Amino acid sequence: MQSPYPDPKGEDESQCITSRRIQRLSLHLTPNYPQPQNDATHHQLQLLECAKAATLKVDTDSLSNYLRGKHKDIQDRVLDYFNNRPDLQTPLEILKDDHRELCMRQLVALVRDAGIRPFRYVAEDPVKYFAILEAVGSVDVSLAIKMGVQYSLWGGSVLNLGTKKHKDKYFDGIDNMDYPGCFAMTELHHGSNVQGLQTVATFDPLTDEFIINTPNDGAIKWWIGNAAVHGKFATVFAKLMLPTHDTKGVSDMGVHAFIVPIRDFETHQTLPGIEIHDCGHKVGLNGVDNGALRFRSVRIPRDNLLNRFGDVSRDGKYTSSLPSINKRFAATLGELVGGRVGLAYSSVSVLKIAATIAIRYSLLRQQFGPPKQPEVTILDYQSHQHKLMPMLASTYAFHFATLHLVEKYAEMKKTHDEQLVGDVHSLSAGLKAYVTGYTAKSLSICREACGGHGYAAVNRFGSLRNDHDIFQTFEGDNTVLLQQVAGDLLKQYNEKFQGGTLTVTWNYLRESMNLYLSQPNPVTARWESEDHLRDPKFQLDAFRYRTSRLLQSVAVRLRKHSKTLGSFGAWNRCLNHLLTLAESHIESVILAKFIEAVQNCPDASSRAALKLLCDLYALERIWKDIGTYRNVDYVAPNKAKAIHKLAEYLSFRVRNIARELIDAFDIPDHVTRAPIAMQSDAYSHYTQYVGF
Repeated sequence: MQSPYPDPKGEDESQCITSRRIQRLSLHLTPNYPQPQNDATHHQLQLLECAKAATLKVDTDSLSNYLRGKHKDIQDRVLDYFNNRPDLQTPLEILKDDHRELCMRQLVALVRDAGIRPFRYVAEDPVKYFAILEAVGSVDVSLAIKMGVQYSLWGGSVLNLGTKKHKDKYFDGIDNMDYPGCFAMTELHHGSNVQGLQTVATFDPLTDEFIINTPNDGAIKWWIGNAAVHGKFATVFAKLMLPTHDTKGVSDMGVHAFIVPIRDFETHQTLPGIEIHDCGHKVGLNGVDNGALRFRSVRIPRDNLLNRFGDVSRDGKYTSSLPSINKRFAATLGELVGGRVGLAYSSVSVLKIAATIAIRYSLLRQQFGPPKQPEVTILDYQSHQHKLMPMLASTYAFHFATLHLVEKYAEMKKTHDEQLVGDVHSLSAGLKAYVTGYTAKSLSICREACGGHGYAAVNRFGSLRNDHDIFQTFEGDNTVLLQQVAGDLLKQYNEKFQGGTLTVTWNYLRESMNLYLSQPNPVTARWESEDHLRDPKFQLDAFRYRTSRLLQSVAVRLRKHSKTLGSFGAWNRCLNHLLTLAESHIESVILAKFIEAVQNCPDASSRAALKLLCDLYALERIWKDIGTYRNVDYVAPNKAKAIHKLAEYLSFRVRNIARELIDAFDIPDHVTRAPIAMQSDAYSHYTQYVGF
């Protein structure tokens, strides 16, 4: 067959290089697939060739309404308010101190001028609170974190760990921003290990006060948001020490929370015994004033103990409805899980913004093409689709998974169901870790996908990446959180074999440990049809099979190594295995929620688009871990190839409706901000911006 490209013989060297490069790029756009080996594979290659003809018609408004739900109006109020207040918009170039003051003015204006009171929804309607948080984060991630510190952490600790007397005294001041506060848990030497905190609160029965002390430099409260400049109060987590009449002199009752005033209410000067230091300029989130707190014999009234789970009487006697330090500690942290829920939900919002900017740019930017023909958009390149289309599918998947988490959290706050509390605790840990880790990687991919223009600050990738990076660390280090998920899975695994009950998220283990651990079916392992591969049952079974295999194998390994290394040594020996198990389980939950969202979508065109995205998410994940499935013959070689081909085909189809899919996020142009990302005549606007 004669080549469509000229023979380079006789051309100069530069022409040869150009010709070869065009040929390679052309093959990149329309790869030469191997000849089909059977009818099923041939059918899928035919589908690939007619992908453009199979473009869906997407009703963007219907899809957007389904995504944004009932709190769309209040989100629009937030976004419209800041769009109409140029004085409250964060400029590209701003000094740290100026950014902090602007962030405070933004939050005060939102509450007092715009009349939006997020604190009222923290307990009454958490879904609405998180919707406001998402909109605020679109304006400035620093503003979202400052709002979260004020209402979810400082305010949330008063609501969730205090009793009526605390709510009566502090609610209005927290709500209207008269009482800006901090959440002082993390110490210089202890972050994830909260039970290892060293700050102490010793009860003095003579004065009916607690004395807060920082015993050493390692116990200095560190990275405390709102502490460096604006905070007037802090919820301080410290070991509660009660005097005794034995040789020890004091009894450690475990970590409790105390309200500690840190600045004078009138003068704003630091109060006696309190030292505040500025943590300085950070990689990102410089609108948040992080500080360090040291306490030197700071006295507070006994009533400042947040006493929902434990109290001290006037004569120094301790009472609690919970029998042990560990039970009280678990109950305390369980009530603070809202921070993780908010971070998972907010991380998806960041991913939506980044994906929107990158995909809009990729639909506009043209580069190279066949000889003597117009250049093609870079999203027509298979490699670019591979970067961005599975990411777009994942963004939708994460949206529905974190929305499910928010709704479960809201239900938990209403019912206080003990089983639901444990379920939300583990699910929030897993989703926060998985989603923030994925988003952090995706921000770099989005920047690279926009080439040199992506490096311009106006296009937001730098600020989004820097601001979001710490999402992987605060409210629980991601590696630590995934271990919590693995630990819960092992607990459920053991209970299953002991006849115990399973909580909602782990229900599939009831059937899976027998069904999924049997030998793979040699017939279904070879099914390659598109209908089979796009069947939600096949996809979910594959995800759950992998999780069940990982769970069973790590349980065996832990049992084996515990005999020689002890429980801690065995856990450390199997740590990477445990992290993989946790991620696999969370992916199963994400897929299950995505499948439910597809089935529940009332609009036919939106449902078809979501089904396409859901299939791409599932098959791309199966392909990425195809070695696991091949090792146990869960998937035969030809089926593995069919999965890969179909994933490529679906990615191409998603590309054809990519504009509609990102438009359904309904992110205003002033949020994406970047001229090259949001204007149809991209380059003229961009050159105007840079001064040409």
